[in-house]
Amino acid sequence: MTTDRAFCRFAYPPSGTSLSITEMPKGGMCLSAFVILHDPSDAHRILLGHLDPQAPWDHIGALDARRAEIHSKGWMIPSSHLIFGEAPEAAARRILVEQLGLRRDRTLEPPQIFSEVATPRRFPDLAHHWDIGFVYTGPLSEPELGPTPAWKDLALVDTRTLKREEMARSHDDVLEAVGLIRPSA
Repeated sequence: MTTDRAFCRFAYPPSGTSLSITEMPKGGMCLSAFVILHDPSDAHRILLGHLDPQAPWDHIGALDARRAEIHSKGWMIPSSHLIFGEAPEAAARRILVEQLGLRRDRTLEPPQIFSEVATPRRFPDLAHHWDIGFVYTGPLSEPELGPTPAWKDLALVDTRTLKREEMARSHDDVLEAVGLIRPSA
């Protein structure tokens, strides 16, 4: 039997098999790493920040200046798209160093992985955008936090009282995917 399914097995140059495709999904596709550090005594108090739009977010988090300015108004999870060829754990460790000024070798739990296909709220013409996220977690004590050039502020925020509209970049969906906020209605 021959299938007409287009499996998400991307190959370039074309592998010669009908089970691989060479184009991207029509709405785009993002591979991202997220680092959720939490209060050791309360996993619902997590590290969030308001990014500094003057920081080099194009280099450390794949945000152009316009989007950095837009997203600076809400809470964000320390995160980044993966660099081409970068493993998800390497991206998480890069986030620790570049965005948070923490040691690369700190303990992180194995990732929770989520995927969603949706129309981005801010880009309604971009139907069926595909996000695959790798969420790494670990404990963080507040004294470890220091000033970092990437953020205007960083704080341990209680996700039980956090409102979705306070989040930037659809990061509320990430928190929902890993069970830190309730599903939206």
